[in-house]
Amino acid sequence: MTENTQTPSAPNSELPTQYAPAEVEGKLYERWVERGYFEADAKSEKPPYTIVIPPPNVTGSLHLGHAFEHTLIDALTRRKRMQGFETLWQPGMDHAGIATQNVVERELAKEGKSRHDLGREAFVERVWQWKGESGGQISGQMRRLGDGVDWSRERFTMDDGLSEAVQTIFKKLHDDELIYRAERIINWCPRCLTAISDIEVEYQDDDGELVSIRYGEGDDAIVVATTRAETMLGDTAVAVHPEDERYKHLVGTEIELPLTGRRIPIVADEHVDPEFGTGAVKVTPAHDPNDFEIGQRHGLPNIAVMDEHAVITVHGPFLGLDRLEARSAIVAALRAEGRIVAEKRPYSHSVGHCSRCKTTIEPRLSMQWWVKVAPLAKAAGDAVRDGRVKIHPQEMEKRYFDWVDNLHDWCISRQLWWGHRIPVWYGPNGEIVCVGPDEQPPTGEGWHQDTDVLDTWFSSGLWPFSTLGWPQQTESLAKFYPNSVLVTGYDILFFWVARMMMFGLYAMDGTPPFHTIALHGMVRDQFGKKMSKSFGNAVNPLDWMDEYGSDAVRFTLARGANPGVDVPIGEDWVQASRNFANKIWNATRFALMNGATIEGELPAPEEMSATDRWILSRLNKTVAEVDAFYDDYQFSKLSDSLYHFAWDEVFSWYVELSKTTFFAGGEQAKVSGRVLGEVLDVMLRLLHPVVPFVTETLWTTLTGGESLVIADWPKDSGFRDEAAEAEIATVQAVVTEVRRFRKEQGLQDGQKVPARLDLSGTALAAHEGAIRQLLRLQPEGDAFSATATLPVAGATVALDLSGTIDVAAERKRLSKDLGLAEKEKQQAEAKLGNEAFIAKAPDNVVDKIKGRLAKAETDIARIQAQLDGLPAA
Repeated sequence: MTENTQTPSAPNSELPTQYAPAEVEGKLYERWVERGYFEADAKSEKPPYTIVIPPPNVTGSLHLGHAFEHTLIDALTRRKRMQGFETLWQPGMDHAGIATQNVVERELAKEGKSRHDLGREAFVERVWQWKGESGGQISGQMRRLGDGVDWSRERFTMDDGLSEAVQTIFKKLHDDELIYRAERIINWCPRCLTAISDIEVEYQDDDGELVSIRYGEGDDAIVVATTRAETMLGDTAVAVHPEDERYKHLVGTEIELPLTGRRIPIVADEHVDPEFGTGAVKVTPAHDPNDFEIGQRHGLPNIAVMDEHAVITVHGPFLGLDRLEARSAIVAALRAEGRIVAEKRPYSHSVGHCSRCKTTIEPRLSMQWWVKVAPLAKAAGDAVRDGRVKIHPQEMEKRYFDWVDNLHDWCISRQLWWGHRIPVWYGPNGEIVCVGPDEQPPTGEGWHQDTDVLDTWFSSGLWPFSTLGWPQQTESLAKFYPNSVLVTGYDILFFWVARMMMFGLYAMDGTPPFHTIALHGMVRDQFGKKMSKSFGNAVNPLDWMDEYGSDAVRFTLARGANPGVDVPIGEDWVQASRNFANKIWNATRFALMNGATIEGELPAPEEMSATDRWILSRLNKTVAEVDAFYDDYQFSKLSDSLYHFAWDEVFSWYVELSKTTFFAGGEQAKVSGRVLGEVLDVMLRLLHPVVPFVTETLWTTLTGGESLVIADWPKDSGFRDEAAEAEIATVQAVVTEVRRFRKEQGLQDGQKVPARLDLSGTALAAHEGAIRQLLRLQPEGDAFSATATLPVAGATVALDLSGTIDVAAERKRLSKDLGLAEKEKQQAEAKLGNEAFIAKAPDNVVDKIKGRLAKAETDIARIQAQLDGLPAA
């Protein structure tokens, strides 16, 4: 089942009585790193397996979302490394332009300074200083979690190599006329003082006001409605639908714009919905993206009425007012002139907010740099459509296509100082020169570089190949590109994944950046609610690691990971995972103390007991099952499979069934000891990618091997023994039924009861000792009196309960339960026999009643058997 190429030393059976994660995890991780286990060799002849880390922000710290995603990636890479792949998990951090600049500006504010007091160069130097001192604390936290990344390859999106990549692709896109500069409506954050992309805008329903304003007089008047009255100062037209009979006579005429004295035209445009509101809309091209398009079609002027701080810059009475102050003042002035036809407040409507500072976004006409995405997006869509890239789960493809098939040109310039500065120089006579990384920028009087920096997603979109040395043709690039799989949340499918697809296909001659995109959901609390500090339910995973160990946190997260589905998590579940780690520890410790070993060849099947053959058959089925789940990114299912195999089958049944053999000693004990050693060896290997610390400690103790990190992944040997599985299933049925009966009689778990076992004619005879041991059944003795007889699985178990139960009281209790079950049966049969009821009742209701009938019949049979097993009163 395994091909262990390591040379084991003599195993050490000494383990502490309790597992203490805090004493193990840090030392183990540092040993793994020091020995270079996670380092990837570009010269290796092994097949490559590459995953990049979704680069966390340099301002960030480890949160549950990171811990979740990193656990999944680490499990994949640890398994592939064990399978013989040259495995690279590429680490690094994102410079996070806006977020990092905000952090440093807040620090400066405490000193009573702004970035403008320092100037650009000094401010950028201050950010680098902050990065060196305070940034990147998440790296240490990743070590706590056990991330098997190649730290020797750690990259930062602002380091020299990645800066060269950014400048190279900008130049290439610019030369191919896929980057251009134009005045367009952008999303402007008046707090961050920069443009942000559509995907960085968060929409939420805000309470505002809807005011209807009358433009013009008498029969020529038109009423328009708006939630942003302050923008009317920049109106340059009123638009109506060309087929709207109400306004056909006005199209082509002019109307006076209230408060301003300006006259504006009435235009006909098919964008207007005649069924919405009055069928007429105000057109403010400088402050609304749809109005901008109308303005372009009709040659309307663009009048900006606000500055970068969203302060009014026109029309005396409102000059200098903040946009919200101006809104109230303008409505009051319109009301005074009798122009307000209707007012509705509060009026709930969707409003865009900056995803970083939550300030309300202001659409603003601005000169910016743009990527022409149409050809790039088409290539990104085609790569998935033709199967070169697979999205998992497949149902997420629709969301991907909905996005890439409808992409607007991407605004890539940001009005910040921290980031990759746009490599464009402007000359004194209007010259524009784009400079590549190996080119000298123009010099001389009047030449200056563009002051903007690039959107953070521009550089992180290059991550799968820039981290490998592109644009240089490095050994790492040849070996590890494209990536094998991208593991990331569905929430950044649009932010990051689409960007990488576009840039990867463009820069790497049509080769996509990865073969598979495996999307996972978001971590939520145990009630399915989004985790947030404001909700009071946010959890620091480091606190749980301190309390329960990193393995417990990892196993809980992996066990909840269904593809593309959100993951609920609560502390109770982490406690349960800690108990599982303790169970693995205690059971392995018991096994080592009772002869479990990997020394020597595995005995031949004919030398083994049915119990041995059963567990080896189940072990191989589990290996095959876990492999299939890994290949399908079914982390929840593979974790469940391992949990139930380890706890339910190995510890609860195999070890318990084998105790009599171990206690008896002899050759059969040696055989079972070797089988148990094999099972533990393989089981610990299977568990290692998800729970690396406890398994490493136990496996090296069991086998004497160097490390599980570089051990071989188990293989399904093909061994199956259906007969042994059926035999042990019969043993389990007997034990389970008698245990249930004991519990129903109120017997304590450890209470011993005299019993006679009639196992003739079954395969159970060989297991009588184990059955008695598991059920606390004593030999029958001379004074034995069968007060209860249980027929189960072809065998008969007679129990002497005299002195342990009140037979009359027990018969009375069971008779009452039998009466209730029979009444339930009669009621269910009556409903199912009522044709009128069946004709009207929904299928799920009928199915539920059928289920009640089946349960009642089962209960009647069980209770009657218990009554029959009791002696006469």
